[in-house]
Amino acid sequence: MNTEMKKVGEIFESKRLERSLTLKDVENATSIRSSYLEAIEKGEVEKFLSTVYFHGFIRQYATYLEIDVETLIKENPELFQRKDEKHDFAYGIGTLEVRGSMSGGVKWLPNLMYGGAFALLLVVAYYFAKFVGVL
Repeated sequence: MNTEMKKVGEIFESKRLERSLTLKDVENATSIRSSYLEAIEKGEVEKFLSTVYFHGFIRQYATYLEIDVETLIKENPELFQRKDEKHDFAYGIGTLEVRGSMSGGVKWLPNLMYGGAFALLLVVAYYFAKFVGVL
C-alpha cells in the first residue's frame, strides 16, 4: 500500500507546487494540519489516527487541489478500502459530564445579580421621576 500511496502523494505534491501553494496555504484553506498534508504527500498512512481520517483528508485535499476524486479512487481502489480497525476511545469521549446544567456551579449568580441591579435601578428611576414631578 505504501508504494501506491507514495505515487498518489506525488500527484498531490506536484499539483500543489504547480499552483505555487505552500503546505501552510493549504492548511489555512482546508483546516487540515500541515503535518497530515505532508504525510499524504510522503505516503505515510501510519501517521493517521484511523483510515476514516485518512480517507476524509485525501478527499478534502483532492477537492481543494481540483483533483478528480472519483478517478483517484478508481485508479487506486486498494487505498480506499476500509480496514477493520480497533479504535481506542480512551480520550474523554462518553464522559458523564453534563454541560450547561444549573447544578454545574454558580454560573447563574452573576445573572441574578445583574437582574437585581437592573430592577433596583428601575425602582430608583421611578421614585426620582416621581420626586421631580415627571410622573
